Amino acid sequence: MSTQFLSKLSQNYIELLEDNEYYDVTIEVGEDPNVKILRAHINILCYRSPYLRRTLASSKKNKDNVLAHIKLPNISPEVFQVILKYIYGGIFPLNDHDNSEIFKILLAADELLLQELVDYLQTYLIENKSEWLEQHFELVHRKSFQSNSLIKLQQFCTDFMANSPEKIFNSLDFTSLPENSLVQLIKRDDLQMKEVEVWEHVIKWGLAQNPTLLPDTDTWSNEDFKIMENTLKHCLPLVRFFSLSSKNFLQKVRPYKNLLERQLYENLLNSHLDPDSEPIDNISLPRNIKIDGIIDSKIINNLNIISVVSRRIAKMVINNKFDHLRELHLPYKFQLLLRGSRDGFTPKKFHELCDDRPHTVTFIKVKGTKEILGGYNPIIWKSSDGWGKTKDSFIFSFKNNDVKDVTISNIENADYAIYYYYRNGPRFGDDIIMHASGGNYTDYDEIRCKKKYYEKKIRNTENYFSIDDYEVFQIVKK
Repeated sequence: MSTQFLSKLSQNYIELLEDNEYYDVTIEVGEDPNVKILRAHINILCYRSPYLRRTLASSKKNKDNVLAHIKLPNISPEVFQVILKYIYGGIFPLNDHDNSEIFKILLAADELLLQELVDYLQTYLIENKSEWLEQHFELVHRKSFQSNSLIKLQQFCTDFMANSPEKIFNSLDFTSLPENSLVQLIKRDDLQMKEVEVWEHVIKWGLAQNPTLLPDTDTWSNEDFKIMENTLKHCLPLVRFFSLSSKNFLQKVRPYKNLLERQLYENLLNSHLDPDSEPIDNISLPRNIKIDGIIDSKIINNLNIISVVSRRIAKMVINNKFDHLRELHLPYKFQLLLRGSRDGFTPKKFHELCDDRPHTVTFIKVKGTKEILGGYNPIIWKSSDGWGKTKDSFIFSFKNNDVKDVTISNIENADYAIYYYYRNGPRFGDDIIMHASGGNYTDYDEIRCKKKYYEKKIRNTENYFSIDDYEVFQIVKK
């Protein structure tokens, strides 16, 4: 067992630093008019800083007993004196410095390869001074990406850009971003930008790197396209072209088609012109855009499902093979009316919370599977016995909580789209049935799907099944 007496040791080394008798190196720090010569000890500097070890290797005291002398013009005297106290005594008084000074000390520590201090100050600024970092983002971003050691700050900057890109593009000259920063940004799944905007900024950045190129691609030669392709070679594979709408593809990408690999362009073209063409492998899904207030669900955790349902409600053309790859369509808010696990699984509670509410969507989670069933009812629910007529309702199933395996079934006989009954929950024709045989105060005990009034079968079996939960939402335009 050993005991460490580090406090006294630190104090003694600080006293050594302040002693004017035993030093063997002088350090000239700063630039005119702010220059200062400080005294130190070669052995301590060499063992504490790899950078100073290399610098001092050729500046040791010679046979004539002339002191070693080095210059550090990039570091101010005030900052280097703080660094010296850390080097000698392992002391860094945070409370004695404002945020700007701490950042300057961090940069100096990085230059001197003091990784322990670099890691500590990065973490401190991120955890305690994030607001200051955001306010001085241009400086923080530029300096952090000039170093291979400021990884934590680089990550902070990339996270901030991904979550708040509009702030960056309004305050930062986007075209001045170093390539590695741009690449780190656009490769992220959580970049909060529309894909067409990502593409436009990539092109804008590429043009800025080649100021001789005109924005009008009609003026470009084959050599011009090759120059631009080479500039963007690390960015192009990260753009999610399949997420673009047909209109954006036509207007924004087609003029630059010579930048893309021929086969990629052909596949993109086919995806827009031929709905029966098969998606190629390894196509990136749309980015995970965070839309607050879209839906509060215990069943749906995939906004792609909400996008598919919303497209159908808006009467947009559904292309099952490519729709899940397109940018999310989220024009509605889904306001929760009922959740079985919260409100109960009785028809009484369903009619109490959902009757007389138009434009509702029901989601049903099948017990023991990953199936999600449901339907859209544009008219109201009622307790009285009878049929609800509408040509706009539809039912659906997502087999594995996945939009790649979706069935959407439109109503064929509009006279039998919705069935009302006080012992029923949401019932779509005879195609989705939720019924309580014991009465409206009892839980549903007869739940099944079959094909009758809607165009497609949404389950492979017509057997009764149990559910984990069900939810009913009313949709409203955002």
